[in-house]
Amino acid sequence: MKQIVVIGCGRFGMSLSTTLEKLGNEVMVIDKDEEVINSIANKVTHAIVCDVTVEGSLNELGLGNFDLCVVAIGSDYKTSIIATVEARELGIPKIIAKATDSVQAMVLKKIGADRVIIPERDMGIRVANTINNFNILDSINLSDEYSLVEISPISEWIGKSIKDSEVRNKYHVNIVAIKTKDGLEINVLADYVIKDSDVLLVAGRNDCISKLVWYGIQSNR
Repeated sequence: MKQIVVIGCGRFGMSLSTTLEKLGNEVMVIDKDEEVINSIANKVTHAIVCDVTVEGSLNELGLGNFDLCVVAIGSDYKTSIIATVEARELGIPKIIAKATDSVQAMVLKKIGADRVIIPERDMGIRVANTINNFNILDSINLSDEYSLVEISPISEWIGKSIKDSEVRNKYHVNIVAIKTKDGLEINVLADYVIKDSDVLLVAGRNDCISKLVWYGIQSNR
């Protein structure tokens, strides 16, 4: 379980927050609109009315104790910048920010966001699964339908060969390479035995990867 604060509760922020809560995380939502906060209050752990553009408004909320902050304000450049800077100054270890275009994404990266997402490419629920699942280490969108992700092995795969783990038949994804302690293995054979320390590079359709992520969350609990 992670402690996650989501700043901004528009359509994307609401989808993200409620999905993260359902996945077993402790989620705090912050928005300046009291009506919006009232609509989500019973769906997340904490829902706070707060205008982040007011100097020092976030200081009293204890956000430094959270594991991750998602700045889900995209359309308002100024507010997203302020929220990102303040989250960094409060010492939150990881910050993910929403952007509406590549220029805003570049600015947010420069001022302290660890990762920037553009919701037109990453749906809220899919991003929530990525954030929640500690197995996913990195991801690359190959197209609108396919992705390449780095994952730690699901517990039931460890000690089994790739063939016996039935990765392809069961989840309809392919292990295209494996990072081992000795380096990168590109020509991976079916009899390769998966180790706990391995990092698997998996390619497949986004819906198949999402199902794999969900299964990994359940099996590793």
